[in-house]
Amino acid sequence: MKISGNIFLIGPMGAGKSTVGRHLAQLLGKEFHDSDQEIERRTGASVALIFDIEGEQGFRKRETAILHELTRCDNMVLATGGGVILSEENRDLLRSRGTVVYLDADLDTLARRTHRDRKRPLLQTSDRREKLVEIMKQRESLYRSEADVVVTTDRRSPVAVARKVAATLQSLTLDEDT
Repeated sequence: MKISGNIFLIGPMGAGKSTVGRHLAQLLGKEFHDSDQEIERRTGASVALIFDIEGEQGFRKRETAILHELTRCDNMVLATGGGVILSEENRDLLRSRGTVVYLDADLDTLARRTHRDRKRPLLQTSDRREKLVEIMKQRESLYRSEADVVVTTDRRSPVAVARKVAATLQSLTLDEDT
């Protein structure tokens, strides 16, 4: 299957952006990148440690810098951090340099997928579910407004989600060609 250009995966933590992104890149013959992993690789520090030392604002600056660089690449799938859409600058980069896919998941799915995770700084709280509710209230409309495509990940394997994304993108490509 040949789909040209970059594909940027957005959505909340636990939606499956990194896992689905790897499968999607393999399926489409594209390079895969994960913005959080790239930040960790370059700094030698975990996202959690960056949050501890620099705060969320410091991390977001690093995220924007990485996004500027990575979105200049071609023919890749990029899994972004859940909060990438909070910055208008980031939204502009994503919108102008590729196809934006929102991986949507309901609150129960997000809570289940993140309940044991100790690496997500924003979820280091006594009531993770309430924090997820708060995050989604703040971000859901941004995810939807920025997305060219929305695919639900609930009750689907990462491979099935990747195939659904690819099929949806393929149908968009066919629609543009006619």
